[in-house]
Amino acid sequence: MDSSPDRCRTCAVVGNSVNLLGSHYGPLIDFHDVIMRFNTARIVGYEGDVGNKTTLHIMYPESSVDLDDHTHLMLFPFKIRDLEWLVSAFTTKSVKSTYKQVKSTVKANQGLVKVLHPGFIQYVHENWLGKKGKYPSTGFMGVVLAMHICDEVNVFGFGADKDGNWNHYWEAFGRHFGTGQHGGGQEYKLILQLAERQKLNFYKGF
Repeated sequence: MDSSPDRCRTCAVVGNSVNLLGSHYGPLIDFHDVIMRFNTARIVGYEGDVGNKTTLHIMYPESSVDLDDHTHLMLFPFKIRDLEWLVSAFTTKSVKSTYKQVKSTVKANQGLVKVLHPGFIQYVHENWLGKKGKYPSTGFMGVVLAMHICDEVNVFGFGADKDGNWNHYWEAFGRHFGTGQHGGGQEYKLILQLAERQKLNFYKGF
């Protein structure tokens, strides 16, 4: 395995925090072997801060986006309907809603589709977060996944801004917007603890 060209030696887990704006992390992010992005993350217009390469794009039906032919679509299934949507998106295109309306199809390379085992979601929620929040965020699950598959994990774009707002780098939700169903504060605290223990490198941004 050590000699395999597919081995994940360095991994950039790129969150969607507004803290990436003005960071100029783009070239550093693109230098990694594996680059994870999440949900509706945008690249065009933000390359200098977030890079322009993607290896794994993690999503669920409600956050699905079209991908190029070289990027792996990784589904994090939170419910049975998510798995039904994935099959439908590449075949009948009949699933058009989950708990809300979703895209009935997605552009991606079918040969590069991956599905996270639902048991991993439960594992992260119970063993890492102590069941805080209704369920883990896709970003935090990506961090834990990277720690399981990569030799070196570097984390970018997580946390609130200096005023405590949890905005995305491409959109603002308004002041005092929280983390919804997720235990965002606990997740951020764990990332800081992992960095202190040198289990990963955390780039806070600006």
